[in-house]
Amino acid sequence: MPDAERSSSLIVTLIGMDRPGLVALVARVVADHQGNWVESRMAHLAGRFAGILRVDVPPGKVDALAAALTHATAGALTITLDRADGPAAALPTAPDAHGLTELELVGADHPGIVHAITAILLKHGANIWEFESECVAAPMTGAPLFKAKAQIALPESGRLAALGDDLEAIASDLMVELRISNR
Repeated sequence: MPDAERSSSLIVTLIGMDRPGLVALVARVVADHQGNWVESRMAHLAGRFAGILRVDVPPGKVDALAAALTHATAGALTITLDRADGPAAALPTAPDAHGLTELELVGADHPGIVHAITAILLKHGANIWEFESECVAAPMTGAPLFKAKAQIALPESGRLAALGDDLEAIASDLMVELRISNR
């Protein structure tokens, strides 16, 4: 495993038609270049595979790894790389579990839900650490329901009540139920 003090971090995003072996292909190329797979988020969406990962690699291997990833995945994945050089301690870290606020939402699916919610989050200076959403069929009617779950960091703990008030104020207009709580 590369020493965090003497390694370079790369953020890799990838997307392509889903098929078995895509993650194994990327992992092999990373390992072949003495890279350390640090963290990742990957998902299957609408028949496509999408992911983002952070790898640490010895500084002398960065360009070779980038070229090898591009070559090995040609025709299968579209890849972008972003260098996030520096020791791991200099990289932004998530707040501890007490510093995150959880937001859950469910309601009739329609355009504009995410826009309205994120506009309020921005107004309160919230930073979205994680966001997941999906459309599912309602149990009885089969009508499309939009569900979302987010982990957000607020700049000050005192802002939670004001954020909750603003979100509740638009919930009925959006036809959604909201739950907001500290983790």
